[in-house]
Amino acid sequence: MRVMDHPVFRRFWYPVIPMSLLEDGPQRFELLGQPLALFLDRQRQPAALEDRCCHRSARLSQGKVCNGALACPYHGWQYDRSGQCVLVPQLPDAGQHGKRKVRAFRCEQRYGYAWVALDDPVQDIPRIPEAEDPGFLIVHEFYEEWKVHPLRVMENELDMAHPAFVHLGTFGNPAFLTPREQKVTEFDGGLHYSSKIPVDIAHHAQDRQNERDIDATWHLPFVCRIRMNYPDGPPHILVNAQVPIDDGRTMLVQFILLANQGQGMDVEKIVAFDRAVTLEDKALLEGTESDVPLDLTREQHMPTDQAGIVMRRSLQKLFDRYEIDVAEAAAD
Repeated sequence: MRVMDHPVFRRFWYPVIPMSLLEDGPQRFELLGQPLALFLDRQRQPAALEDRCCHRSARLSQGKVCNGALACPYHGWQYDRSGQCVLVPQLPDAGQHGKRKVRAFRCEQRYGYAWVALDDPVQDIPRIPEAEDPGFLIVHEFYEEWKVHPLRVMENELDMAHPAFVHLGTFGNPAFLTPREQKVTEFDGGLHYSSKIPVDIAHHAQDRQNERDIDATWHLPFVCRIRMNYPDGPPHILVNAQVPIDDGRTMLVQFILLANQGQGMDVEKIVAFDRAVTLEDKALLEGTESDVPLDLTREQHMPTDQAGIVMRRSLQKLFDRYEIDVAEAAAD
């Protein structure tokens, strides 16, 4: 079985779409192969339904929102956020519509995105401390499809041996092949990573050699927060989430947080710099294998792969625990 085929991935929260897009009306998104219709309900909160009407299977995402309900574009049937049909225009006197319903999924707003969990989540939406601090400005950078395994991207985020080769056009320095120091600490649901690495360019627009003091947290399965502290400038906090669409496709969601509400910073220049770095990664990562072996003997490793190794072990533990839970539930 390929890694992304495991059903446990349905039990995590994913930031599937920016809230700003839902302001334009219903939107379609495919999460782990499940087509979704997303919309804003009467309270302007995001809701997620399966993207098919129970009448004649039209896409609900092609419809419109009427008084907080999602109306099918085919015959106008309307559904509330629970998936219950609340109006059939052709049967105005029918009262309750009972079995006329579609599947609804957990959906919450956080950090400017609509997050969805397809099944009962095993943990909460990851907390990003800086995103909850009013002193930081949230800047939404990228929302785009990549053809890559999401775990490859997560490993890459905490791989400090690749900048000297992949990022020579931006911040990488060929004189520094590995970080000065590196530490990985596991916790239930993820890991904490710290390292220091010299760079040629800093995010606060200093075009000279600098050093990043990295403080990062990876949350199962595909959310990574990286705080880059510099000795002579403000911190740069980057959040990268990989939202699995289907086998071989993922949606890159990336936003940054700027201290002091970004005052005194050239935000456009910072975003352009992150864009250049991201494209360097994309060009490389989309050429990697479309699956990631959790068996550590199937790929070779080196000391700077420590975070990625912990990620693979964490996923394998998650799979094993899920299989035990399923077996115990069946026994009961």
